[in-house]
Parts: sequence; C-alpha cells; structure tokens
Amino acid sequence: QVQLVESGGGLVQAGGSLRLSCEASARAFGSYLAGWFRQAPGKEREFVAAIDWSGARLYYADSVKGRSTISRDNAKNTVYLQMNTLKPEDTAVYYCAASLQYTAKNPAEYHYWGQGTQVTVSS
Repeated sequence: QVQLVESGGGLVQAGGSLRLSCEASARAFGSYLAGWFRQAPGKEREFVAAIDWSGARLYYADSVKGRSTISRDNAKNTVYLQMNTLKPEDTAVYYCAASLQYTAKNPAEYHYWGQGTQVTVSS
C-alpha cells in the first residue's frame, strides 16, 4: 500500500510559478511510475506528466510541455511538478498517482492516488 500526499498548491497570478510536491509513505514508491493529473470543475481528470522509476523517462501532456518539469527524489520518496508561466486554464485540482505500468497516461492505469491540491491561476 502506498499513500500519497500532495502539497504546494495555491493561488498565483497568470505568468507565475508553483512547485507541487508528492510525498509517498513507502520506499517501494521508488519502483513505481509516478504521474500528475488534474481535474477542473465539470471536466474529466486529465494527464499532466509522468516519470518512470529511474527518472530517465519523462512524459508530458501537450498543454504543459515546455512550461512544466516533472522530477523525483527516490531517497525522499517524493515527486515534484514545477509549473511555470501558469495560465488561468491551468486552474484545477492536481493529483499525484503511482502506477506499476511501465508507462501510463490513462488514470485507470494508476493504482494509488493522493487527495489532491488546488491550483488557482488568476488572470
């Protein structure tokens, strides 16, 4: 069982930056693919970024590519999402998730989820 806790969300003006963190309860998290998803009101949960267990393979949604960086520190059981040049359309609840798949962008392929952290970008 892996428990995930996100932090780092908040209110930021358009053009600003935020760094989200996701801390896992188990050292086994270092063996999982880790992903970030987001869900805006009235919309489906969508893939944002993912990183494989080693940190060597990174995956991004087109909507955040070039503005966001996913990274991990397995010694700290933590995954990060650095988001820059934020836009109002980035406003959503951001979720961290873990998967045993080699690569996954579908929420159904993730086995563990955090409770989410709110990101609000004002124009």
